[in-house]
This record gives sequence, structure tokens and C-alpha cells, in this order.
Amino acid sequence: MARGLLGGLLARNIRPQQVIVTTATEASRQALARDYGVRTGADNIAALQGAQVVVLAVKPQLMAEVAKPLAPALATGRPLVISVAAGLRTRQLQQWVGAGIPVVRAMPNRPALLGVGATGLYAGEDVGVDSRRLATDLMGATGLAVWVDTEDQLDVLTSLSGSGPAYFFRLAELMAEAAIAQGMEPQMAQRLAAQTLAGAGQMVAAESAPDLAAMRAAVTSKGGTTAAALASFDAQGLPAIVSTAMQAAATRSRELARLTTQSPD
Repeated sequence: MARGLLGGLLARNIRPQQVIVTTATEASRQALARDYGVRTGADNIAALQGAQVVVLAVKPQLMAEVAKPLAPALATGRPLVISVAAGLRTRQLQQWVGAGIPVVRAMPNRPALLGVGATGLYAGEDVGVDSRRLATDLMGATGLAVWVDTEDQLDVLTSLSGSGPAYFFRLAELMAEAAIAQGMEPQMAQRLAAQTLAGAGQMVAAESAPDLAAMRAAVTSKGGTTAAALASFDAQGLPAIVSTAMQAAATRSRELARLTTQSPD
């Protein structure tokens, strides 16, 4: 996710010299410097000096270990802190980074790497207009950025756009496998499934206000091949399968928050 954000930001006129990235290993630092031209380091405290925005892109179970030592430096510079850790609530983050530090939760997705991501944002009422605008500008550089009204809605957004790319990849993977089972050469099936996925996505992206149901209907001739496939989806319970899968993702997001909250300080 961190690489996705970095790639999207640099593609939208944020200069590499404006960014410093810290990671735990020398190999990853060298790779980031080579691939993106950004400054890198191992010292999180040093990286905070003069920072306007601090993005915490670590796994939820590692957040306390990373965030708590930053509190004194954050209290001095008072930058905006953006967390992209799934499920981890702003209340817990605030305890770790210190009172009065503006904290925004962001849930981006992998297409941010290409500048076509979808990011949900949430902040408490104590986060001011300027900080919200800065978060919107930053995350908007990677694609669509929307604010949700309640923190619970980020769990739903995680199950939709955060995990969503994998759902489409899985469907394309299964389509290719089905074509192979019907006799198509594997490499051709993979290429056709991937291109179909990409083309459908570009058709949606070309619409300023896409109506997904209308777009589906536009390629579904009555009594035709597409109608037969869609009817089979419905008959085998695809709507219920998708609903259950998204509920599972949202539930796991909430579980991650509870597990992190219950971990020792």
C-alpha cells in the first residue's frame, strides 16, 4: 500500500525531494530510492523534522511500536498524521501519537499506484478544515478521495474499494480457468481475461457518474450469451456470495481494531 501511495503521489507532480520514506531494512530503502528517487532513512524521528504530513503505512499490529516513540517529535512539529492501517481506530491512534495532533484515517486501495485509486477518509470533529483539505489534496493525488461520516463506514469502505481489486482479479482468474477448461490455450485465456477486466474498468472510468446497472444492461442482449451467463450467476447465488464476502471483509476490519486495542501498551 505504501508503494501504491508513493507511486500515485509522484505521478501527480509531488517531487521526490519532498518525500522521505523510512523502512526497517536496508534492502527496501535501496529499492525505494532506486525506483522512486525519494530520500530514505532508518530513523523515524529524524524523518519527522520539518514534515507537514506524516503517513503511517504499517500493519495494524505494528502501529503501536512505530507510533508511540514519535509522540514527542510530533508534539513539537504538530504535522498532520494520516494512518492507512486497516481497522485501527482514531481513538487508539490519538493515544499513541499524543493529544492535539490532527489524525486522519485513510483507506486507499492498490490502484493508487497508477493514480486511479479510491480512498476513504475519516477524521474526528477536532480535526480542522485546513487539515482536512490537506488530507484531501494528498490522497486525491492518487485518485478519488471521499470522506465518510462515521468511522464504522471505513470498515464497509475497506470491504468495497480497499479489498475490491482482489475480487475483480479473482473473477478474471476464474474466467480464464473456465476458458482453459473449455479448451482455450492458457496464455491466451489469461491475456483475454486481463484485457477484458482492464477494458471494463476503463469504460467505467470514462463516465463522470457511472450507472453500473445501466452499463451492465447495455451489454446484455435479451436471450443472448451474456444474459445466459448472468442468469446462471443469479441462479447460483452470486448476489448472496458477494454480500457475504464483503461482510466478512468488514468484520475482519473490525476484528483487527479489537486485536490491536487489546494488545499490551
